[in-house]
Amino acid sequence: MLRSLFRAAAGSSRLERLVESAPVSKDVVRRFIAGRSAEEALVASRALVDDGLVVSLDLLGEDTRTIEQAVTARDDYLGALGRVRDAGLSSVVEVSVKLSALGQRIDEKLAYEHARAICAAAEEAGTAVTLDAEEHGSTDATLETLLELRKDFPATGAVLQAYLRRTEGDCRELSAAGSRVRLCKGSYAEPESVAFQSSLDVDKSFVRCLNILMSGEGYPMVATHDARLIAIAEDRARWFDRSTGEFEFQLMYGVRPEEQTRLAAGGNTVRVYLPYGEHWYAYLVRRLADRPANVGFAARAMTSKK
Repeated sequence: MLRSLFRAAAGSSRLERLVESAPVSKDVVRRFIAGRSAEEALVASRALVDDGLVVSLDLLGEDTRTIEQAVTARDDYLGALGRVRDAGLSSVVEVSVKLSALGQRIDEKLAYEHARAICAAAEEAGTAVTLDAEEHGSTDATLETLLELRKDFPATGAVLQAYLRRTEGDCRELSAAGSRVRLCKGSYAEPESVAFQSSLDVDKSFVRCLNILMSGEGYPMVATHDARLIAIAEDRARWFDRSTGEFEFQLMYGVRPEEQTRLAAGGNTVRVYLPYGEHWYAYLVRRLADRPANVGFAARAMTSKK
């Protein structure tokens, strides 16, 4: 019932205007969204870089329904990468891309061509692309696209979600030398047949996957705000003899900023996942719809800096 209400809210332009105009809502948006434009995202990126952090830009707008929208998303990424290059931030700012935003649900070949153009622009700019994970039904297509892109753009990163039962196997497949893999818990609502349902089971899977990645030859990107899992990741890195330059932590913009600073001060690479764009409202509400437990998470993030 709660999920249905959130999904209905995500499509309401009237509610969007109300949320945008409310003072409290503005604070929430500013806390978690870098702005509407690439220019605003670059300003936020510069501030994070000045604090010793690195960045992954995410252009919001995964609900692409037309070819025109997919082309617009591609062109927006190309423009953002040009700005990253011109700002001299290529060594510290990459981009995260959802294939659904590039038209994957309309035409997989089209999405691949758009992703390829973005990867080429990223390489020219001196940075890289990470392909975001989405619902489990798109995982095979996304990983197939990843493997094709890596033939010419080997730095292209993958995202794996620990709550999916298949992910341990995917970690083994993607733990080879040079492979950049972001491991996160997962945020979409998935059936028990494909995903662990309890927090404990998800955490156990995360640690098993983390061990596979840390013991492999690739480059693990540990994406979690969970203090216990961060501590375990630090321990696993020491156990497998990884230096701070051989893996990184990733946290979301506006979430636990003091922890981001602490990890960076310890010599770790800490990448901030920084969403921006016109579709911020649908992004925030859909994240709550996909997993209503995120309501509590967002509330805690608003009241805590640690």
